Amino acid sequence: MLVVENLSVEIAGVKVLRSLGFELKAGVRSVLIGRNGAGKTTTLRAIMGLLPREGGKVTLDGREIQDLPSHERARLGIGYAPEDRRLIAGFSIEDNILLPALALDLPAAERKRRLEEVYAFLPQLAQLKDRPGGGVSGGQGKMVALGRALMVADRVLFLDEPFQGLAPALALDYARTLARLRDHRPEIAVLVTESSPKLLDDVADETLLIERGAVSRA
Repeated sequence: MLVVENLSVEIAGVKVLRSLGFELKAGVRSVLIGRNGAGKTTTLRAIMGLLPREGGKVTLDGREIQDLPSHERARLGIGYAPEDRRLIAGFSIEDNILLPALALDLPAAERKRRLEEVYAFLPQLAQLKDRPGGGVSGGQGKMVALGRALMVADRVLFLDEPFQGLAPALALDYARTLARLRDHRPEIAVLVTESSPKLLDDVADETLLIERGAVSRA
């Protein structure tokens, strides 16, 4: 499905990713673990086209996508929930969720269908839909970011450090939500970055380890 080969990224003169490579398969839930600063976030941002690369390629279903702008990668069915959520404070929760679909200029009927699907999977978001993006808690914000990513993720879903900053009870609730995602979207490949994989024992099919800018199977 999605294959990363020899991906190299340099930031401020420092090589962060060194010929990194791995493959995500349809329906497989993967966890990318590594210490802080190992390159987990850089990996996702580079795959999404949000960081320039020195070399390497990314293919989705055999098609090279490394030179496509980030919004075109999203159009191909890759959803991304960043670590910092990036909600627009003055927009309602519903508008925040709809943003990627609006940016891709999806037809109104398709936006409605996808939004209803997100609300069916995350009913708590339907209850919050009129609240401003700046008026939700950290845990709620993480759920909004997940719902927003699911608006476009019909092939691949990237979740960057989704448990960071969450209280233990909220982290467990989020982990249960990810476990339910297998029934909701069994066909998509999921990659979750984490410093510690303990909360993902019931979610992960495979664990990848990133160290010194390269990935290996744990």
